[in-house]
Amino acid sequence: VSDPVQHADGLNKYTSYRVDVRPPSATPGEVPQDVHLMNNTYSAVLRRYSDFLWLYERLHHERAGAIVPPVPDKQPVGRFSPAFVEDRRVQLERFLRRVATHPELADSTCLDTFLRADDVNFQAAKHAKTGTVLASHSQSMMMVMAPNAVSPNKKDGLKRWFAEAKTSMTGDLVRSPDDDLFEEIQRYIHGLDNQMRNVSHQASGLVRKGKEIANGMFEFGLAFNLLGQSEADALGDALSKMGQTADRLSVLSAEHAEKEMAQFEEPLQDYIKTIHAVKLALQRRHEKRLTYSTCCSEVDSKQTSLSKLRAQIGQESKAYTTEMSMRRAQEAAEAAREDFAATSQRVLREVDRFKREKAEDMRRTVLDYISLQVDYNKRMEEVWANLIPQLE
Repeated sequence: VSDPVQHADGLNKYTSYRVDVRPPSATPGEVPQDVHLMNNTYSAVLRRYSDFLWLYERLHHERAGAIVPPVPDKQPVGRFSPAFVEDRRVQLERFLRRVATHPELADSTCLDTFLRADDVNFQAAKHAKTGTVLASHSQSMMMVMAPNAVSPNKKDGLKRWFAEAKTSMTGDLVRSPDDDLFEEIQRYIHGLDNQMRNVSHQASGLVRKGKEIANGMFEFGLAFNLLGQSEADALGDALSKMGQTADRLSVLSAEHAEKEMAQFEEPLQDYIKTIHAVKLALQRRHEKRLTYSTCCSEVDSKQTSLSKLRAQIGQESKAYTTEMSMRRAQEAAEAAREDFAATSQRVLREVDRFKREKAEDMRRTVLDYISLQVDYNKRMEEVWANLIPQLE
């Protein structure tokens, strides 16, 4: 992601980014992470922030249950400043690289569309309905319509929404063999989120104090420089050297605070966003479970209606219509069951991968932080030590 350019569309302003896909050249004996891109040719497209949001949302639809990497947050103020634009460019590139190397997302249709479609086809994909763009994903969930039936509309959507809301409120959800495992995962993620937020809060406090130390050292050095100017001979020279040393320590402390923010505070904040992504994956499974439960309730309701109609004389026509409707409901329930099962398995794979990568990421972050502190204190000691011979 490169070359951010600002555009004006009437009263609206936005920033576009150039997105280049360069298929990696495989080193002998090495398997590249982004294998999906190996067989593709070079491409370059222009995308804006809202396009990245489209990709993020589509990935949730196409691969329900996957832990989709976070995208940078919206910024209503100051979004055209050079510093912000560069920071967003870096974050958007990180997002794309994570998606391109993601085992569940790398071969998604929407990613390929985002990376390679021309402007006309991409805009068509963006404005197409989810059901059209994701036909292969949603086809199994569509009920076979009768010849004289009306196509799905807002009324059908409201009916399904009310049915799912009723199922959710009554708690009449389908149980699965993995429910206990998922409840354990929910507790684990909830606890991890709380603890990580606490660590992030403390890390932010350390960075803030580091910046305060840098400012304090600057004021300290300024005071000694002024004091040295008011004194003559050796004393004034010694005081000035003390002030100059404090100035160097101020710069050193400021640089250290910036490194702490980049290498410790920001990775922790990014990890909190990843934990939120895990929660979203679990929520997607719950939604699939709710849909499956609603379909099962619909089948039960139609079976009850069919039994009553069959027991009545002269209701053969209505019984036949209800039987056909029940069969469609059974097909939808079976499709929902398969979708729910596939989503559940994807979530389990993703949580397992998340735990493995979390351990490595945290180990690397902590080691980087320790190395940073060791280097900083060595440099501080060296600056102070160099001052001693000058004052003796």
